[in-house]
This record gives sequence, structure tokens and C-alpha cells, in this order.
Amino acid sequence: MLKYLALLDMIRDKVLLMEFIARPTTRIENIVATVILEHGIDLDLLESKIPNITFRPDQFPGLIFRLDKPKATALIFRSGKMVVTGTKSTNELIEVVKRMIRILARHGIRITGKPRIQIQNIVASGDIHALVNLERAAYMLEDSMYEPEQFPGLIHRMREPRVVLLIFSSGKMVITGAKEEKEVEEAAKKIAQELTDLGCIIGPRLEEQE
Repeated sequence: MLKYLALLDMIRDKVLLMEFIARPTTRIENIVATVILEHGIDLDLLESKIPNITFRPDQFPGLIFRLDKPKATALIFRSGKMVVTGTKSTNELIEVVKRMIRILARHGIRITGKPRIQIQNIVASGDIHALVNLERAAYMLEDSMYEPEQFPGLIHRMREPRVVLLIFSSGKMVITGAKEEKEVEEAAKKIAQELTDLGCIIGPRLEEQE
């Protein structure tokens, strides 16, 4: 009877663990995008028209333009190229670009043509909600590197989607290199499944058991 109950407990624990790793969570922390205009921009004129802009051409060739709502920063260059950082979704990125164009137009700086937006990198945090055996993962998981004396996390280069994951023993992760939001969630689900299949999941964290 005791052996039977122990077996039931083991099966129950395994089922609970599968529930934890089946639903990894992710959150986008920052999107870096390039915005390309069809023409150049007079940065000196832009600085004279719009307050709270930082432009020190002797130190950096771009002008720094900060927005509060939504919170974002743009580096604007004379070529008409801009680098926008700080947004946390594609929709927010588009909203920021539209707002910037409206602000420029309101101050007499006309932008012609439709800006081209290219996402260069999406940085996200993730959580498997389970403890990970990083030493085993480094041995079993292809395209991985783990040197705990230099960095506490395992570095895994995923081929599809093409992203880099920093995985910690707590099950928390940092995902970089994605070009689309869906790639972040896809990568988190894929690595959770791979770690499970390879026997690298130790068990749920204490707070997950409560």
C-alpha cells in the first residue's frame, strides 16, 4: 500500500511539473528599430524648433529625441535614418513613430513619404517556472555554452527561431535577437520543451509549489 501511494505521489509530482513547464511566460522589455525616411533632416533646424532635444555634433553625429508617452528615445541622423529604442510592443513602436512625425510637422519640419520601420532586435524576459540543471543542459543541449565561473547563466543559440537565450538555474531567461514578437513566445515554449525532453528540469521553484 505504501509503495502504491509513493507511486501515486511520484506521478502527481510529474504531472504538476509538466504543468509548470508547459506554460512559460514572456515579457518584452525593449524593441530596437530602425526608421528610414525618404529624405534627409536638417538637425540644426530641428534643434532650434523643438525643446528638450540633445544635439552635440562634436561628440555624436545624431540628435537625441526623447518621448515621455509612450516612453521612447530616438537617435536621429542627417541622412533621415533614426534608431528608436524603449518601446515594448510593435504597436507601441508604430505609435511612437507616428507621434514623432506629428511633433516634427507641428514645428514646421515636414516629413514626406511613408517611413520604413525595421525591427533590429527584441529583448525579452522569460520564465519557465521551474528549476533547471544547467550543467546537464550544457552537455545535452546543442549550441550551448556554460562557464559558471565567468557568468551564472547558460548561453544557448537557438537556430529556429534565430535567437539567443540566457538561461538561469532559477528558470528565468533573457531572450534576444528576435525580429518579431511571436518569435519570443515561440522560443520560450521550444526551450521549455527541449529542457524537459532532455531531463534538465529539476522541479518547480518553492513559490510555484505554494
